[in-house]
Amino acid sequence: MTTPDLLSSIRDTNLAYLILAQQMVRQDRAAAIYRLGISSELADLLDTLSPAQIVRLASNNVLLMRLRLDTTVAGILSDLSKDRTLVQAHASILFATQSAEPAEQCHTTER
Repeated sequence: MTTPDLLSSIRDTNLAYLILAQQMVRQDRAAAIYRLGISSELADLLDTLSPAQIVRLASNNVLLMRLRLDTTVAGILSDLSKDRTLVQAHASILFATQSAEPAEQCHTTER
């Protein structure tokens, strides 16, 4: 994959993520905060973004979403020998213990 293709993919991913995140926040704020691992302040910001602001924010060359997957959770989720419901419950508990990313870490001026 070439650099321009990679940057285009990052921008496409950012746009899809921001649209999904905004829809989630508007539909069920508390669930969105939990599922996205974001702060209440960031949820407020996502809720107020206009389509033009979302497109502008998505055009950043830095991936905006942050993976919350670590080796413990990856090991739990990829274990095929355990019951799927139990695995999802265990992973949910681990995700719930992770703190939301502070809003000030989510603001960037890089382009």
